[in-house]
Amino acid sequence: MKFSILAKDSNSSGRYGEISTDHSTFKTPVFMPVGTSAAVKTIDPKFLKNQDIGIILSNTYHLYIRPGHEIIRSAGGLHKFMNWDNSILTDSGGFQVFSLAKLNKISDDGVKFQSHIDGSTHFFSPELSMDIQRSLGTDIIMAFDECPPANVEKSVVSSAVDRTHDWIKKCKAHLKKSKPLYSWSQTLFPIVQGGIYPDLRKKSLEQLTSYADCGIAIGGLAVGEDKTAMFDVIEFMDDYLPKDQPRYLMGVGRPTDLIKAIQRGIDMFDCVIPTRNARNGQLFTSDGIVNIGNGEYKKSFEQIDKKCNCYTCTNFSKAYLRHLFNIGEVLGLRLATIHNLHYYNNLMLTVRDKIQSNIFHDWSKSYLKEMEYHDGM
Repeated sequence: MKFSILAKDSNSSGRYGEISTDHSTFKTPVFMPVGTSAAVKTIDPKFLKNQDIGIILSNTYHLYIRPGHEIIRSAGGLHKFMNWDNSILTDSGGFQVFSLAKLNKISDDGVKFQSHIDGSTHFFSPELSMDIQRSLGTDIIMAFDECPPANVEKSVVSSAVDRTHDWIKKCKAHLKKSKPLYSWSQTLFPIVQGGIYPDLRKKSLEQLTSYADCGIAIGGLAVGEDKTAMFDVIEFMDDYLPKDQPRYLMGVGRPTDLIKAIQRGIDMFDCVIPTRNARNGQLFTSDGIVNIGNGEYKKSFEQIDKKCNCYTCTNFSKAYLRHLFNIGEVLGLRLATIHNLHYYNNLMLTVRDKIQSNIFHDWSKSYLKEMEYHDGM
């Protein structure tokens, strides 16, 4: 994997760059659509490719539970299994083990947990997480980490920082001992923990930087803490994160969150918000959020967003999309998802253009003010 910085905004920490893996080359800042279980819900790979999306995210925990990583290995890896020949990033499964499992018990060796599907008992270790991601064959793999929830004692966060450090050592050692299963390379991203505590964030980063060959992630944010605290942490870390590597903020977020994080030097994002909210009838537009189920759209034959040229906006009205949601027609979910993914992808295209033109700082202030005026999108 290679990363190049192509332009910088002189009045913020915004960067325009390019990442190349053995499967694709794509520009940053980038938003990665989430295909948790080897599918971006309601969306086929052809649509994603037509949108020039170069990377998506899938989840180690979910693919381990169903259909099982050995089945995906038998298929020739996740790329072949889901017919996607661009890049894939997989998170380690750690966050899901802590957040979704019915019960979990952590030790220095890993986490024993019960599946959220059937209650069966499993054990995730750093080594197993690496083995699963080896079997999946994804381009970017995440180290197994401990992600504590927000609003816990500082001592709990400190313990998670130390355990995350111990676990990445195990991840790295295991990868060195295990041979790649496919003809392409995989790049390991460490995940910096430390909650909202600057001293713990700095400690975690100092522990993990040597394990970052071409990329590092910020974890443990957007887990319930105040958003002001989240952006304070990101701003603090901007001075300490490697300047020559892509920076990945995990699980964030809303359009305004992305812009604020890019101002602070972040390059990569993922979040279920555009797809999940679409399926709930919430659409992101240049005029703020449209809740398509509202009665006011029953006779609205205008397109969802007059400034949008996505397939949904150029072919269907608000009234029609509201009708599809009211009758439970799956086409409505797909059309809404197409729009939201287009909005996010187009937002990243715009950001990259503004950074290249060295006007991102002023543009971003204007965008955030406009969105705050609408509804804090």
